Amino acid sequence: TSQTGRETLRRAETPLFWVGAFTVASLVLWLLYRLLSGFRIWVLGNGQLLTPKLGKWAVVTGATDGIGKSYAEELARRGFAMMLISRSQDKLDDVARSLEDQFKVETRTIAVDYGRSDIYPKIEAGLAGLEIGVLVNNVGVSYPYPEYFLHIPDLDNFITNMINVNITSVCQHRVFKVLILNLPFSASRSKGVILNISSASGMYPVPLLTVYSSSKAFVDFFSRGLQEEYKRRGIIIQSVLPFFVATKMTRIRKPTLDKPTPERYVAAELKTVGLQTQTNGYFPHAVMGWLTTKLVPSYLVNFFGARMNRLQRTGYLRRRKLREQRNGKSLKTE
Repeated sequence: TSQTGRETLRRAETPLFWVGAFTVASLVLWLLYRLLSGFRIWVLGNGQLLTPKLGKWAVVTGATDGIGKSYAEELARRGFAMMLISRSQDKLDDVARSLEDQFKVETRTIAVDYGRSDIYPKIEAGLAGLEIGVLVNNVGVSYPYPEYFLHIPDLDNFITNMINVNITSVCQHRVFKVLILNLPFSASRSKGVILNISSASGMYPVPLLTVYSSSKAFVDFFSRGLQEEYKRRGIIIQSVLPFFVATKMTRIRKPTLDKPTPERYVAAELKTVGLQTQTNGYFPHAVMGWLTTKLVPSYLVNFFGARMNRLQRTGYLRRRKLREQRNGKSLKTE
């Protein structure tokens, strides 16, 4: 029996050796590929892909603050004429003047409220005849504070506004006709870049920010599906999923390594265009994205997300109550 067992082991040695060797070699090749891909994306970048050779004009929505303003500044620095779209004409004028003074580029503006559904003819008229090479769909709106779905103040209007701003704006944008259908420039070019700014919160459900998280998941799925439909036309459509960036929307005042300034984030993100269809845009955010989607179980991501947002909700409501009490006392005093 002992002799039979040793003979069986000897026969199995060679197949097991090759199975092990193949497994180790596959792992080494996979790691090498990932390292080279990471170096290509995060160190070398895409070179001179984003230049006015794509088209004279770049269009940025939500262009007066935060990430949108930084996209406008970086694209103007690269020589694009800038079409800025946002709600406040005064803020648009300020950004436009700043871009003209710093980068000596032509600017135009369109003031619209993306919470409304009747704005798109005005946008289409403003874009008519422009050779557009880049579109940044950045406009977005989030919760004023984390809240349970049925406790959201003025829930019906809240839902309508968030869908209009975060979803309809990405689907309805008439500039798609110029970039994708190449009108009126079909004879001269077939290229363009569309950056749809989603959010890392669209990578998985985020309790107490459920409507926002779901709307950003739509942007991500829509972008990746659209890229597959139109990539043969030379159009790059990228889904951008940042984690926290130090902006007014996130209320983060002090930048850190994992919470960069909008300028730092945008400079890193633009290097990934053409290299990643779906990107977190910034290397520390890419690491966080890998950890939260590949390594950490989804139920733990949901649990800790909900826990963090419950704490933020409690703190916000407590501060609001104290403000109301102080205001009530001051009114009584008067």
